[in-house]
Amino acid sequence: QVQLVESGGALVQPGGSLRLSCAASGSILSIQTMDWYRQAPGKERELVAVSPTIGSIRYADSVKGRFAISRDNALQTAYLQMNSLKPEDTAVYYCYAGVLTNTGSIRYLEVWGQGTLVTVSS
Repeated sequence: QVQLVESGGALVQPGGSLRLSCAASGSILSIQTMDWYRQAPGKERELVAVSPTIGSIRYADSVKGRFAISRDNALQTAYLQMNSLKPEDTAVYYCYAGVLTNTGSIRYLEVWGQGTLVTVSS
């Protein structure tokens, strides 16, 4: 009933930039948080950036100063601006959202997108 669709993944050279987007849709009463995670080949999924509706934005140490998360609440969309990309940023990037839905009763849902591939290579 709630879907997340990511876009923007691509092949980029080291030092380049990309902007990922994550659009939420469905029976959404409110969005509590929209976050970005990534999973590199052979590694576990890790947190990249957190954007709670109430609270502070947080970043993984590995991306601080290079990545920026933002949200357009009217569009229910989150963005991840990635600058100064490095080969070690290569991964599938996943959007995550915690949302309140109201389809008869109010429920809290944890929703994942399908992922978008970012490859940093020369």
